[in-house]
Amino acid sequence: MNHPREPQVRIHADPEELAATVASEVLDLAARCIRAHGVFRIALAGGRTPRALYEHLAQIGPGHGDWSHWEIFYGDERCVPQDDLDSNHRMAREAWLDRVPIPPERIHPMVTDPNDPEGDARRYGAVLSDLPRREGMPVFDLVLLGLGPDGHTASLFPGTDILEVTDRPVAAVYVPQKGSWRISLTRPALEQADALWFLVTGADKADTVARVLHPAGAEDAALPAALLAPARPPVWHLDRDAARSLSGDGGD
Repeated sequence: MNHPREPQVRIHADPEELAATVASEVLDLAARCIRAHGVFRIALAGGRTPRALYEHLAQIGPGHGDWSHWEIFYGDERCVPQDDLDSNHRMAREAWLDRVPIPPERIHPMVTDPNDPEGDARRYGAVLSDLPRREGMPVFDLVLLGLGPDGHTASLFPGTDILEVTDRPVAAVYVPQKGSWRISLTRPALEQADALWFLVTGADKADTVARVLHPAGAEDAALPAALLAPARPPVWHLDRDAARSLSGDGGD
């Protein structure tokens, strides 16, 4: 049995099974939230694994679910135009959002300008001002996150200043590893989500998954994903390759 604050680990056979299962669970959670408070507020992740999830949500079809009560936000974004191939919003639109009837006014991309990332972060913080608050931070019904081999999640990269930001929900960050600016939800904003789900696939992430879930020392504990202290137990959805360095964790 998991301790109330311990992560729940769900292991799926392969990326396809992970995407299909999580899509069904997202829809179930959305239905519960809409019944409870009339809206489902989700913050999206970028990357290959979330794209497969979004494609499953689109394949389920426009007629499934009460899309008019969904409200779409983002966990992070590269400071590129919205039609850029590196844009998380472009990926989510092409894979899912353009294929279901979510009202455009309920979709809130992170509008970015390579020349004003700090201003972009302030403006997106204002977009979040109408959300419910907890501990001074906006509360999402669900935040989706990925994981990089270096332990980054959203755009919280090792060694970057954003890891120390605690006074605002969105911040700009220059990522030397990528040579570019991004904006991202901050640690305290991620931590207040009612549901925080990591989606991780691939053997190249396996050692990092194990280091985050079972830190063996200070270096592991300092990985950005390991620094998060969510208000609710996070759920880690892993495929078997991503879980291969774990021992004693249950799965599907």
